[in-house]
Amino acid sequence: MAADGTRVTAPAPGLAAQLGLVRLDYHVRVTSTMDVAHALAEEGAPAGTLVLASSQAAGRGRSGKTWTSEPDAGLWCTLIERPRDGRALEVLALRVGLHLAQALAPVVDGTLQLKWPNDLYVGVRKLGGILIEVRWRDARPEWVAIGVGINRVVPAGFPDVAHVRNGITRDALLAVVAPALRQAAAADGVLTTHECEAWAARDLAVGRRVLSPAQGTVQGITPNGAVVIATETGTIACHSGSLIFE
Repeated sequence: MAADGTRVTAPAPGLAAQLGLVRLDYHVRVTSTMDVAHALAEEGAPAGTLVLASSQAAGRGRSGKTWTSEPDAGLWCTLIERPRDGRALEVLALRVGLHLAQALAPVVDGTLQLKWPNDLYVGVRKLGGILIEVRWRDARPEWVAIGVGINRVVPAGFPDVAHVRNGITRDALLAVVAPALRQAAAADGVLTTHECEAWAARDLAVGRRVLSPAQGTVQGITPNGAVVIATETGTIACHSGSLIFE
């Protein structure tokens, strides 16, 4: 049974084609959709293959963090793409966040915000996360796995997280998320001026004091995906790490 008492079901027939997916690989339970996606990509799965699971035994986020993934309590999925532009990979987590924020706005009560580099928030509560993993061959990207976890309901033991509007089914959530992921993955190059402005409008951290990845005040982001922090000794651009607020 799902977290809200409904029966766990497979996606509706024909849903993959409706969402612009080449293949929809569904599982009731996996270790993580990211693990399955990498295995399928290694076997030659085409771009546009999406791995979907009702639950994950070991869902993961950035820096080895775990992600609670109860049966259909959220959307747990990973999209396989075959990228052409290495520059776009540097900003893919941010670009995915931008596309998801716009796509999810109609199914969320509250203002969607983005926390560099890969988190979605509603107010001060985390709604979801993004994980990007690239596999390389001969110094060229062979595939990228775009993992997403979005809370459909509040998971047990985590009362302070956000979720989408009550009554939104997993398939309805997938219907807005999958096209957004494909659109983000199809874009080339660094962030455009328009994308940087869109990020600034949803930036959870701008103007706030942080301890990491450097101590100072967040000023925004750069087109190549770095977060800009004003420190006591000057302004720096950080390309890795996670924001930790004071």
